[in-house]
Amino acid sequence: MSFFNSIGRSMQRSGPRGPKRSPTPTSATFPNAQAQAQPADSQPPPSPSAPQVNKPLYLCSPFVEAALVKGNFKTIVMLPKYVDIMEWVAVNVFDFFQNLNMFYGVISECCTQQSCPSMSAGPTLNYTWINQDRKSVQLPAPTYIDYVMTWVQNLLDDENTFPTKSGHDFPASFPATIKHVYRQLLRVFAHIYHAHYPQILHLRSEPHFNSLFAHFLAFGREYELLDIKDVRGQPNTPIVGIGALWERWREMGILEG
Repeated sequence: MSFFNSIGRSMQRSGPRGPKRSPTPTSATFPNAQAQAQPADSQPPPSPSAPQVNKPLYLCSPFVEAALVKGNFKTIVMLPKYVDIMEWVAVNVFDFFQNLNMFYGVISECCTQQSCPSMSAGPTLNYTWINQDRKSVQLPAPTYIDYVMTWVQNLLDDENTFPTKSGHDFPASFPATIKHVYRQLLRVFAHIYHAHYPQILHLRSEPHFNSLFAHFLAFGREYELLDIKDVRGQPNTPIVGIGALWERWREMGILEG
């Protein structure tokens, strides 16, 4: 089903919103900036004498198989009967943000400017931020993530973007906005997997975090919110970070291509 070809009216969402993150004063400098990933350079195959890079823990058994939901996640992302597609997407994006925000809040003490000086998601993959001068800049991961989470929270609180009153339509720009939100949340997931998965394991939360991410990926692909290149990287380049996890879960039948 194509999200961008569907038209519907909003239905009022119930339940209070989650607690708002404290805004960072400098976040207002970049209210509408878009972050762009630097392409990972292709690396030559290691020589026989070169030490082998250890496989990330999230790709190792039993952690890669840990999940709360068994089977293919496509079954839980299908649009329920009589539910407006705009409303369905909005509610799910709200839930993804809230859950990811809680996970990051738990491990945020381990994500500092010293431990994470860049928004890294793999050995050769760093995400950069576009500043007010439209230039790519490197930011420490906690600063980057604070900008993202503050921006998304402000969107969720904006009635013109996420209407909550019956009879109010979603704006025509809603699909494009949600795609941008999705891309940014994906990068937060990617950084946590790359830099902070040991903390997730220490909390014994890998089934919860894996299930949240698999659900996020399945939903994004079902409603065309997520480009495959954002997950796997550019064509003809080595698959790194969460791209390798995506491929592993596809092999296991958790996700579809």
